Amino acid sequence: MVVLMARVRVWVGVAAALGLAVAVAVQAQTGRRVVSMKAERFAFTPSEITIAVGEEIEIRLKSDDTAHGFRIVGGDVDIRIPKRGQGEASVRFKGDRVGRFAFECSHLCGAGHSFMRGVIVVRDRRP
Repeated sequence: MVVLMARVRVWVGVAAALGLAVAVAVQAQTGRRVVSMKAERFAFTPSEITIAVGEEIEIRLKSDDTAHGFRIVGGDVDIRIPKRGQGEASVRFKGDRVGRFAFECSHLCGAGHSFMRGVIVVRDRRP
């Protein structure tokens, strides 16, 4: 049993390293930073993302429970996040101006649905 658990930890470590390598490769090929986000139990994790003006990011969303939505308020992004085990959704966002861009769950997911919010903060490139 101890040997099996050690092997599981090794495989989990290898999978995490491969995931990081893929994210770095995507950024190198496209110039976009990849942000992995979880949606679950009325929260997005992370719930705040900070980028610089002109930066473009790709947000990859996975649910750890039921289906959710992801909508950037005032924008044209509104997608559905499949429930746990059924894949992921992906959106691109370019910070073309300084500001705070709220996002929220756009698919009714339960009693705490209205609390499922976050923000993308776009800052000036100056220090």
